[in-house]
Amino acid sequence: MIKPQLEDTRARMLDDAAGPLGPDCTTFVILSFEGPDPYARAGGLGVRVSELSLSLAEAGYEVHLVFVGDPSLPSEETRADGRLVLHRWCQWISAYHLDGVYAGEEGKWHDFTDSVPAFVLDRLAPGVFAAGRRLVILGEEWHTAEAMCRISDGLWASGLRDQAVLLWNANNTMAFDRINWARLNLATTITTVSRYMKHLLWGYGVDPLVIPNGIPRRWLGPLDDEATTTVRRSLGQGPTLLKVARWDPDKRWLLAIDTVAQLKATARTARLIARGGVEKHGSEVLGHARDLGLQVQDVAVRDHDAAGLAYAFSQADGADVLNVTTPLPPDSLRVLYRAADGVLANSGREPFGLVGLEAMAAGGMAFTGNTGEEYARHMENAVVLDTADPAEAAWYVAYLEDRPREQQRLRAGARQTARRFSWDCVLEQLLARAQVLAIGRR
Repeated sequence: MIKPQLEDTRARMLDDAAGPLGPDCTTFVILSFEGPDPYARAGGLGVRVSELSLSLAEAGYEVHLVFVGDPSLPSEETRADGRLVLHRWCQWISAYHLDGVYAGEEGKWHDFTDSVPAFVLDRLAPGVFAAGRRLVILGEEWHTAEAMCRISDGLWASGLRDQAVLLWNANNTMAFDRINWARLNLATTITTVSRYMKHLLWGYGVDPLVIPNGIPRRWLGPLDDEATTTVRRSLGQGPTLLKVARWDPDKRWLLAIDTVAQLKATARTARLIARGGVEKHGSEVLGHARDLGLQVQDVAVRDHDAAGLAYAFSQADGADVLNVTTPLPPDSLRVLYRAADGVLANSGREPFGLVGLEAMAAGGMAFTGNTGEEYARHMENAVVLDTADPAEAAWYVAYLEDRPREQQRLRAGARQTARRFSWDCVLEQLLARAQVLAIGRR
C-alpha cells in the first residue's frame, strides 16, 4: 500500500501540474466506443479509457465517460464517490447485438456520431460553463473523430470554443482512411501514445503530441509469491508461455504456436496458455497447432483465485496449448504474468503494447516486438524480438530457463520501469499539455 504522505505528494504534484486546470475548476468528458463493461472491452482501448477515467476521478476531477455500454445495465451510473459518471450509449442498438461492443458497429457509429455531440453541447457543457469551469474533451480512436469535429463546430457557433480543450487520441491506425484529417486537425489537438505512432501520423499531414498509455498503480502492489508458486506448480515442468490478445494476425498468434513447437523439437517440454477473443482467426491458430501435432485443450476457469487457476490448468495436464475460454480478471492475469516464463506481447505492429507493460508491472518476463514499445529495453527489462522467426523466441526462452538469476534481474528491472508509466505519472503529462492548450485559448 502506498504511504499516505506519498499519496499527498502526488496529489500536490497533480495540482501544480494542472494549474488553472485543477480539479476544482475542470471537468473532463471522454468519448470512446470501448469502456469498463465486459460487453465494451475488446482490447487495450477498453482498459485505457477505464483506467484513465478512474484515475482522473481519483485525482479529484469530475469525469463523464460516454461509451457503448452493456444494454442490460443502467444508461447512467456514478462511481468514485460521484466524480465519475458513466453514460452508456447506443444501448437500443446493442440490445440487438449482444456479442459485444463491435457487433453492429456501423449502426452504432452512426448513432454515436449523430447523438453524442448534442448530448455534450446541450446537456453537459452548459452546466460546466455556468459553474465557471473549463471543459476538457478527449475523443478516442476513429469512431469519435467526426463527433469531436461537430462538438468543436457547436462550441464555435456558441462563442464558447475558448472555454474548452479538445483532444483526439490515436491508439492505432485502424480505419484511418475514414478520417477527415484536415478537419480533425483544425477542430482538435491530436495526440497519440508513442513516438512510433507519431511518425506514422506524419504521413497523414498531422504532428501529434505524444502522451503515453499508463497502468493503474495497483498493478505495482506487493507480489503474492505463494499464489505464483501455486499456479506455476500446476503447469508442470518446462517453460510456460502466456499470450493474451485478440485473435488477430497482427498479434502474431501463429508465431506463438510455432515457438512452442520449436521448443518441443529441442526436447524441452513447453506449453502455451492462450487467451484470445471471439475473432475468427482463433480457429486458424488452434488448427495450426493441431497440424503441428500439438495437443490443444480448452480450459474454463471457474474460480479466479490461485487455487482455482491451478485446478483449471491441472485438468489440462499434458496439453501443449491451453486455450482459456473464460474471461480472466486483472488479479488473475497479474498472477499468470508472473507465473509464466514468458509473456508473448510481440505483435507485428504495436503502437504501445499495454499487455507487455502490465506483465512487467507484475514482475513478468515480457517478450515484445521491436516496434512501438518504448518502455522495453532488450535484456535490461524485457526480451525485444527483432524477427518473426520462432527460432529467435525459442532461443531466448531456453536461454532464460537455464539462467534463473538472469531472468530475476530482468523481472526486477521490469518492475522499476513500469513505475514510470503508472497513470498518476502519465496524468502529469496530460494535465500539463491541457494547461498549455488552455492558456493558448485565452
